Amino acid sequence: MRLWALALLLGALRTGGAPAPARNVLLLLADDGGFESGAYNNSAIRTPNLDALAQRSVVFQNAFTSVSSCSPSRASILTGLPQHQNGMYGLHQDVHHFNSFDSVRSLPRLLSQARVRTGIIGKKHVGPEAVYPFDFAYTEENSSVLQVGRNITRIKALVRRFLQSQDERPFFLYVAFHDPHRCGHSQPQYGAFCEKFGNGESGMGWIPDWKPQLYHPEQVQVPHFVPDTPAARADLAAQYTTIGRMDQGIGLVLEELRHAGFLNSTLVIYTSDNGIPFPSGRTNLYRSGTAEPLLISSPEHTERWGQVSQAFATLLDLTPTILDWFSIPYPSYSIFGTKRVQLTGKSLLPALESEQPWDTAFSSQSHHEVTMYYPMRAVQHQQFRLIHNLNYKMPFPIDQDFYISPTFQDLLNRTRAGQPTHWNKTLHQYYYRDRWELFDCSRDPTESQNLAPDPHYAAVFQLLRAQLLKWQWDTGDPWVCAPDAVLEEKLSPPCRPLHNEL
Repeated sequence: MRLWALALLLGALRTGGAPAPARNVLLLLADDGGFESGAYNNSAIRTPNLDALAQRSVVFQNAFTSVSSCSPSRASILTGLPQHQNGMYGLHQDVHHFNSFDSVRSLPRLLSQARVRTGIIGKKHVGPEAVYPFDFAYTEENSSVLQVGRNITRIKALVRRFLQSQDERPFFLYVAFHDPHRCGHSQPQYGAFCEKFGNGESGMGWIPDWKPQLYHPEQVQVPHFVPDTPAARADLAAQYTTIGRMDQGIGLVLEELRHAGFLNSTLVIYTSDNGIPFPSGRTNLYRSGTAEPLLISSPEHTERWGQVSQAFATLLDLTPTILDWFSIPYPSYSIFGTKRVQLTGKSLLPALESEQPWDTAFSSQSHHEVTMYYPMRAVQHQQFRLIHNLNYKMPFPIDQDFYISPTFQDLLNRTRAGQPTHWNKTLHQYYYRDRWELFDCSRDPTESQNLAPDPHYAAVFQLLRAQLLKWQWDTGDPWVCAPDAVLEEKLSPPCRPLHNEL
């Protein structure tokens, strides 16, 4: 048993009259991570630290991101507001330059106002700084993202520095790993997933705390939405190596928490920002692009440790959960005009005590890269998923990072040559989608059969469409009337038809 895990178990069994320590939060975020762990029944990969954490967590089987894109997802995590409400419509960096609205009250800002110390180590990828301030920050804004996001020895040292502070306030520490994000577009010398970075080979640098685990393509488990080809398998094998690096980093972070004496007073959350960077994964609102791992370990809720929850959770729930943990109320304020902002997420703390009946999750996407305008809105209710593709007459866009990946290049080459792709759809089907897509994920886990036109599912379609529309109105979605009407809020009804033949 890992030292940090043993300490957490012993601490939970202790009794005594000592006053309860201040509550803290540690948020661990993977970058484009999926279900590649033993905790989620992947027996092909070795993730001992995630597996040990899962034994002391509630393991959520129906957790979803609210948007399958990096900056928008991180902004949603740190605000509790979907991307169309907080303003982070797409990626934050470089030419994309998306930012949240200046008046948004983010989680780090609210925590700081409530005298909670805040820290971020790793990939931040959101802005502006005034909306997302942290007391302690080592990110791509002041460091190499490889060093603060993938070098687990450096991450360990920064966590130690944060925890050794003499500041006695409770803390929120956000460790945002850059693994297992692709790096073929940004740092191709380190491999498709930066799997060679720090491995000790010539020119690769050395991460002292990392013991690289290599995988053969035939060993990996290929998700049903990924082509089962040698190229994709080799891609997944490289991804596994970087997930192993992150897993070892998680073990180091938790050991630092234990060594500093905070393990038994800290709520630990592990999840990922969006789907894996493969076909039908990241940038898609299919279940394959939005389903996320979610482990929540509370030292105060040991009765459900190691249990699996079927309750629906979304990353929009993390801000309400963390505020609830610290007993901090959400403020009454408006972003524009007089309409008050209301969180549509919920605290997940009740699920740490008993199973909850939650069965609905919403998603909203507008951009990824600035050129990738393909707005989508989606709702998953019980086993049914409804997706509204607003820009459905245009081909689905492909991001630069994914385009040069071995998996996609192989898919392109096979399609051009008329060879079997070993995929569950064609490129044409992937590019060109119906306006409405409805899937029964229990009977059709590959999301291959669109039930939206089927009259037998008309009642289900209308129910989910009404749920989605209400959520869009509740969250002030500027796209609520699109694509066949324009929003005119001062008129009644506010959605004015365009007669544009859609």
